[in-house]
Amino acid sequence: MANRELGTVTVKTFVTGNFRLESGEVLPELRLAYETYGTLAADRRNAILVCHGYTSSQHAAGRDSAGEPGWWDGLIGPGKTIDTERYFVVSSNMIGSSHGSSAPASINPRTGQPYGPDFPHYTLVDIVTAQRALLDSLGIGRLVAVAGLSYGGYQTFQWGVSFPSDMDGLAPVVTAPKAVNGGQMVAELRAQFATAPGWNGGRYYGATQMAEFMTNLRVRTLKNYGIEAQLASRFPASEAREAEIRKLAERWARQFDANSLIALADARSNFDAEKDFARIRAKVLYVLSRTDKIFPPSIAPEVMEKLKRAGVDARYFEIDSENGHMASGADWQKWAPALKAFLESLPGAR
Repeated sequence: MANRELGTVTVKTFVTGNFRLESGEVLPELRLAYETYGTLAADRRNAILVCHGYTSSQHAAGRDSAGEPGWWDGLIGPGKTIDTERYFVVSSNMIGSSHGSSAPASINPRTGQPYGPDFPHYTLVDIVTAQRALLDSLGIGRLVAVAGLSYGGYQTFQWGVSFPSDMDGLAPVVTAPKAVNGGQMVAELRAQFATAPGWNGGRYYGATQMAEFMTNLRVRTLKNYGIEAQLASRFPASEAREAEIRKLAERWARQFDANSLIALADARSNFDAEKDFARIRAKVLYVLSRTDKIFPPSIAPEVMEKLKRAGVDARYFEIDSENGHMASGADWQKWAPALKAFLESLPGAR
């Protein structure tokens, strides 16, 4: 059967009031942007939640209003691995992101100005608890699976320990169950931004000087993720490749709030689902990329051993890819069969 396409998808927004965070602070209004693909079954038991990476968005599949494909478009859609003629897929943004959810750029009702550096501290637990509230609003109790890449993999592991009875499967991809040097990352980001023209302690809204700084930061990040290998076939000349990377970075810099980078990094500082592995009841498919510099496959044996000792039914798959941290989207064909077999093995699969 030939795969069909989802076409253009629309962004939806879940809104609720007085959302209490782990810290005890309360967000007067919580907004979560999300997309859905497919149709929710009458018994509401065919849902899969997918979670995005650190600087990405809820746009996982289909085409957005600008015609751009989602980050797992090769995997999600009619007749694809996550078959939207079979599953109802919810792709949720997260608290603190810059793509339509409550975040540092949101207006603080107490001041009438953007929260900026005053946005309340939140954690991975808060992120998944907000997603749980979103699913509740859709009438979804139990999930077939939760799957996510990178920071979305953190969320996937956190789902497994925070809501262990709410899913049959977990597929954390190019990620780890525990943050390493979380506090150091936050300190380094703050130090970098302190040198940026117009930063003003994070109260830079309305200033234009930050654009170049954010673009350069994004160029370095994309290269660390493996973007050069991904673009090599389309742009064999290094100058053309550099120009394309800068174009991608500039587009991102126009959309993403610098304070969100800090807030999201801070939210993962104390992330540790590993200590609660014994709470996991779902089956796990743990996926890494052979060339990933962020989460190298050398971490897999220890993670798998700890899952096994905790009594978790877990399997491991390594994507044989030159695309580093970007392998799960760029080389989706190389791990799609493993994901499909995993989903088929779950009790909730239809």
